[in-house]
Amino acid sequence: MSANKAQKHRLSHDTEREFGGTLGAVCIPIFLPLTVLFLVCVSQSPEASVLQWPPLLPPAHQLWDPRALWLLLGWIALHGVLYLMPFGEVSEGLVLRDGTRLKYPINGIVGFLLCLCTSGVLLMLLLLLGAPLGDVFELLLPLAAAAIAVSFLLSVYLYVRSFWAPPHALALGGNTGNPLYDFFIGRELNPRIGSFDLKYFCELRPGLIGWVVINLGMLMKEVELRGSPSLAMILVNSFQLLYVADALWNEEAVLTTMDIVHDGFGFMLVFGDLAWVPFTYGLQATFLVTHPQALTALKAAAIIVLNGVGYYIFRKSNSQKNQFRRDPTHPSVAGLETIATATGKRLLVSGWWGLVRHPNYLGDLLMALAWSLPCGFLHILPYFYVIYFTVLLIHREARDERQCRAKYGLAWDTYCRRVPYRIFPYIY
Repeated sequence: MSANKAQKHRLSHDTEREFGGTLGAVCIPIFLPLTVLFLVCVSQSPEASVLQWPPLLPPAHQLWDPRALWLLLGWIALHGVLYLMPFGEVSEGLVLRDGTRLKYPINGIVGFLLCLCTSGVLLMLLLLLGAPLGDVFELLLPLAAAAIAVSFLLSVYLYVRSFWAPPHALALGGNTGNPLYDFFIGRELNPRIGSFDLKYFCELRPGLIGWVVINLGMLMKEVELRGSPSLAMILVNSFQLLYVADALWNEEAVLTTMDIVHDGFGFMLVFGDLAWVPFTYGLQATFLVTHPQALTALKAAAIIVLNGVGYYIFRKSNSQKNQFRRDPTHPSVAGLETIATATGKRLLVSGWWGLVRHPNYLGDLLMALAWSLPCGFLHILPYFYVIYFTVLLIHREARDERQCRAKYGLAWDTYCRRVPYRIFPYIY
């Protein structure tokens, strides 16, 4: 077999498929969009019951509002322009299969100020001009429908253009030859239009910041209805704003994540970035508009402490991992104990990564619980995120486990013996 044929064979071989293979690739793009629409409807309904049968689904005419489509496209265009602004530094991603590194506009504090703060200033101006930001509550359903439609269209574009990409630019897991699965998982690893990286842009910009804007719209709707925002609404908005601000402030860390390094850019990530994140991660704020909750100062303080502990674990462990991957000789990580692998890389077995194999997931889940607690215990809907996220992270951890065992072999087995707990110390 020639070298070119061998490479092609390796790239297109039928590897172990994620998310249920072809069946999952057919069902997930159908059921997840329906789930988003269902959850938005339920969160705005008086009953807020996810167990209602038949399920509460909106009539078709409620899904379309031209204002929603124009708002969404304008929002994406705004952040596309901000992405292209020549500020900040340029950082290199991890080494690709062909030995090259892609360059990314990592703006750090400039990006934080430019994206999040520019969005905030524009929203404040709209408020001063009397714009009814509370109308986001009524537009939430058509906004979600528009985001779903844009996700499908972008995914089709990405799948078609991937056939013009060179072999080394394809994701190993997304080039199986099965069009349904490849469309879902993503064929091309880092699709770009010139220097504009589509995956990196969608990962951090329109959907993530849009989540904050939707939350603000829910807060303004509560002000319209009750004269002032509740303590529960303020906590939810503040916690989730901190989470998004942290992601933008530390945006360079995303370059070492599984999404950027391993997964192709197909429907799975496109839909997740543009529709799933902004419209399901903030269900607590939508729920509180129609189901106000009273919080005592003591309960609020306890929830704030829980979120603070989760954030501390999340940020410290992620920073340690990112620093070690980029420069293992840096003073902040140079003294940590490691295990050598056959690939030449080393595995951390002390610090945060000696506590559990995924301390960042532990911090993430503690924060997720803190976001839901302000909504009380009478409904399960506000806890959808923490339930879903627990399942997602356990599944993601299993994916990472398979990849690391295949990559590091005996060294990974040694690491697992040294660090037996995956996410929850002494539990899992």
